[in-house]
Amino acid sequence: MESARIIATVARIVRDVGIAEEIAQDALVAALEQWPASGVPDRPGAWLTATAKHRAVDLVRRRETYARKLAEAGRELVEESHDPEPSGPGDIDDDVLRLVFTACHPVLSAEARAALTLRLVGGLRTDEIARAFLVPEATVAQRIVRAKRTLARAGVAFEVPYGEDRAARLGSVLEVIYLIFNEGYAATAGDDLLRPALCEDALRLARQLAALMPKEGEVHGLAALLEIQASRTPARTGPDGAPVLLADQNRRRWNRLLIRRGFAALERAVEAGGANGPYALQAAVAACHARAATYEDTDWRTIAALYGRLAVVAPSPVVELNRAVAVSMADGPEAGLALVDALAAAPALSGYHLLPSVRGDLLARLGRTAEARAEFERAATLTRNERERALLRERAARAGQ
Repeated sequence: MESARIIATVARIVRDVGIAEEIAQDALVAALEQWPASGVPDRPGAWLTATAKHRAVDLVRRRETYARKLAEAGRELVEESHDPEPSGPGDIDDDVLRLVFTACHPVLSAEARAALTLRLVGGLRTDEIARAFLVPEATVAQRIVRAKRTLARAGVAFEVPYGEDRAARLGSVLEVIYLIFNEGYAATAGDDLLRPALCEDALRLARQLAALMPKEGEVHGLAALLEIQASRTPARTGPDGAPVLLADQNRRRWNRLLIRRGFAALERAVEAGGANGPYALQAAVAACHARAATYEDTDWRTIAALYGRLAVVAPSPVVELNRAVAVSMADGPEAGLALVDALAAAPALSGYHLLPSVRGDLLARLGRTAEARAEFERAATLTRNERERALLRERAARAGQ
């Protein structure tokens, strides 16, 4: 629980996240050695932080470049290092925010950013990250090691950027958190549709970031989106783990607390001037679904309009595909099919299983069952998730009947 804050505090001193993680682990080892005899301190987090800071300053002093490091950090660093308590809550939060921006630096690949963020900020072990993304543990370990080396070689500053650099870096941070959530919400591959632990990790990071950056509308927009999306988790799979389509979900199983949290976060996004941000617009779409008591009550025209606005600020074929679904519900399957067919040549969707899946659904609604069956079968060959593949084959069989 204290890992991220300890690493963040130490990284501010040593300016190297790899060394900071090692020193934080040394402090934990010291606790395991001393606490059985001395007892657990009243404030164990403060003890661990103070111990790690002492070791960090000792390391800096032993370096040949101590004078330069001391000049950069300032004289107050030495005085602070002897304080048995951590700095004020605001200082600790600033350190965690710096750690998030460092771990999500654009110089790293998306996969490396996600692994390093889950390791340093989320506190997950290498084997847990590997299991979450269905890759070998050695692959994750290499990504983390290479990420630390890349940050060191690039001389990435341990700081929260400002101005244009901040806007660019914040987008990277939000992208990583969203990537982690999406992998938990709809697993790319494997035997399970959901990986709830990843959703929880992303949700915790989004909430933490929203608390640290209360004036950033898009941060609240992302938090709102994840809260509302996570609210559907209990209804998205059946007792056997099979996926349940949105139209068939029991909405009484949706988590009302998460929905209320999402609505509140969306209000904060609007108040902060982020109503037209990509994440806030997606959160507004999710809110439309959450407000509908039944699938038939869904305000599809508003959803189609929201996707139209999203296509302007964050254009992509996937956004257009989602807009096509909303249009098909508002104006009929023929209108939606025309939009989907216009996307057929988009290179980004060439291997995207949801394109033939959506097209199959629209064809089925039009009574063109043979074509629908072929589309569902094609979609089943494109997905790497076993649960989705089984659902698509079932839909193909039903279309054939």
